[in-house]
Amino acid sequence: MITRKRLAARACGLFAALAVGLFPASATAADGPTAKEPPKVDLVLDVSGSMRANDIDGGSRMAAAKQAFNEVIDAVPAEVQLGIRTLGADYAGDDRTLGCKDTKQLYKVGPLDRTEAKTAVATLAPTGWTPIGPALLGAAQDLEGGKATKRIVLITDGEDTCAPLDPCEVARDIAAKGIHLVIDTLGLVPDAKTRAQLTCIAEATGGTYTSVQHKAELSGRVRQLVDRAADPVVNPVATEGAKQCEGAPQLKAGLYSDRETFGEHRWYRVDVLPGQELRASVSIGADRAVNNDYGVLLRATTVHGREIVRGSEAGDGRTDVLSTGLRYPKAETDDDSDAKPAAETVCLQVSNSFSAPASVKTTPGMPVELTIDLVDGPDSASDAAAFGLGRGWWTLAVLVLAGLLAGLVWGWISRWRISVWRTN
Repeated sequence: MITRKRLAARACGLFAALAVGLFPASATAADGPTAKEPPKVDLVLDVSGSMRANDIDGGSRMAAAKQAFNEVIDAVPAEVQLGIRTLGADYAGDDRTLGCKDTKQLYKVGPLDRTEAKTAVATLAPTGWTPIGPALLGAAQDLEGGKATKRIVLITDGEDTCAPLDPCEVARDIAAKGIHLVIDTLGLVPDAKTRAQLTCIAEATGGTYTSVQHKAELSGRVRQLVDRAADPVVNPVATEGAKQCEGAPQLKAGLYSDRETFGEHRWYRVDVLPGQELRASVSIGADRAVNNDYGVLLRATTVHGREIVRGSEAGDGRTDVLSTGLRYPKAETDDDSDAKPAAETVCLQVSNSFSAPASVKTTPGMPVELTIDLVDGPDSASDAAAFGLGRGWWTLAVLVLAGLLAGLVWGWISRWRISVWRTN
């Protein structure tokens, strides 16, 4: 997730955050989280038998996790509501059905009693299986309700042992619900399979993955993630694009999230007043294995289907996020009356050309993040849709005219040179 395009997408997200503050009118955008609700964090700890291994600074993985939890509990910001969930903490038998149900809420998400939370952590001992998928489902239920910032921090030393409930698919399903829940994952001395699975879980929800080899790394990273939950953020507002402009959702300035399957087109509508400039950007995340060579298109049209302007970008499998954007300045009207100028409805089409191997699931669709901003347009803004061809054609017309004039001049010079040659 650390690419130039991702940095550009995050910059657009920050810009949208400012826009939301300046343009709070939307009924949809107004439904986003408010700063009054305390953020919620659920720490999910693997207590399976493999946590007995003594390979973290001369001690066991379980001892390192307990120390980290105690340090985090001491440092949790007062405004954060913290909870703790375990997996593999109780059942030590061989019955897979029972082992894959072994997840429970150790400490309920809410205002933190530091002494009580530490006492609960002190009772843990490495025991059973590694049901990561069920634990993520349980943690999502722990955080249900309200519109606060929600974050799951998963600490484990191995991959899930309870397939076919694939934890990566569980994470995608959680993300598809549009509840803006982020899952961060930490792997304790992980092998390649564990790294791949934890990375997939994190990327499905916009979270991060961290490999941990030492106690200090574990404590520092968990504290950092809990502190991050307390920082003010703007969560995207879940929306659902239509198959055509007619009936598409009406968007205001803000940050929106959606899901789009391979090769799909989705439409949205934005009203632009004379004198305003529409700035829109879209990012689509490849949260699963995809074929190389793909693209994303963001196109603005009138309600009658005439293209105004477009932005597009192509990728070749080297990045997990593809972004593009466009600008459309709406010219001022010449009407001197006091009547409020009518807004133009601009249709935004988001398309992608992603494809995947037959073994890859196509549902839920890939995550889409759409940023809409409306700012004061330039003083000399013209109607880019005047010919229904977009602003790029003006440059082409200038080049054609310049070529014509150059051809005429060169022809005149050539004829003059031939005349002089014949005379001499």
